[in-house]
Amino acid sequence: MPQMNMIQALNSAMDIALGRDPAVVVLGEDVGYFGGVFRVTDGLQRKYGQHRVLDTPIAEGGIVAASIGMAVNGLRPVAEIQFADYIYPAYDQIVSELARLRYRSAGAFSAPVTIRTPCGGGIRGGQTHSQSPEALFAHVCGLKVVMPANPYDAKGLLIAAIEDDDPVLFLEPKRLYNGPFDGDPNKPAVPWSTHPRGEVPDGHYTVPIGKAAVVREGRDVTVISYGTMLHVAEAAARGLGLDAEVIDVRTIVPLDVETLAASVQKTGRCVIAHEATRFAGFGAELMATIQERCFWHLEAPIERVCGWDTPYPHAFEWEYFPGPQRVAAALKRVMEGR
Repeated sequence: MPQMNMIQALNSAMDIALGRDPAVVVLGEDVGYFGGVFRVTDGLQRKYGQHRVLDTPIAEGGIVAASIGMAVNGLRPVAEIQFADYIYPAYDQIVSELARLRYRSAGAFSAPVTIRTPCGGGIRGGQTHSQSPEALFAHVCGLKVVMPANPYDAKGLLIAAIEDDDPVLFLEPKRLYNGPFDGDPNKPAVPWSTHPRGEVPDGHYTVPIGKAAVVREGRDVTVISYGTMLHVAEAAARGLGLDAEVIDVRTIVPLDVETLAASVQKTGRCVIAHEATRFAGFGAELMATIQERCFWHLEAPIERVCGWDTPYPHAFEWEYFPGPQRVAAALKRVMEGR
């Protein structure tokens, strides 16, 4: 099976979608001639032409508005917002129009729009290139929210998103584009070729939206995470020698509650980790869900490890980033029952 990094896997997903369905179009800032700021769309315009892979003005609201118009007229747009930090000018279009279209038309219209956008920190991007806004969109009825943590899932989930008849916000942790990251910035970079999920089929396949993945089975404690923090949390548990069950949420909405609850009911302990700010972050919803479903099974309070409630700093990036030491400290508290 071929080895791919996440950039190549996402590119392959769009290549397959464009080749299989003439209704699929790709649009966004610099996605065509330039191939995208991270080269995720590299070569697609040369292969499919300027009418299928469109360079747009720097106008995120216009990109999403045009995608909605395309969708109601039979196309399947895949829109790129160059950084998740730039998605806010399109927020009204996404929330008020895109997510509501099927409901407000009583099913007469659907909105098969996929919005791809790189998110998260770890690349010295500072406050305007490092945000993780998944919780803002998880709150919006009618919108699916996906964040893969490896190339295999990235390709399968993106194809599933493009083929879905409902709108999907597809968040791509940019720190994982070229390899897994255990949270230690001083270590040499590790390529995806060293990881089993770096093996990605060439052809068409899908990973189901709405299904979490048990990355590692265990009985001591359940660690729930997604995106970059999945690898950080897994490394922290491994460093402590814990028999931890590690779960990749993958699909934030719809949430696979059954898989999460079954794990916590088995282990009796839970740590939740994500990179976004703590207050009203998606970890709060995960915590509430686990508390409702697993209260009588819990042996210790649930712990959250998150980013701080400040803008993402440039100079103190690794003090902000919830690294393996903070995850390990939470795991120790949970295992000690305090």
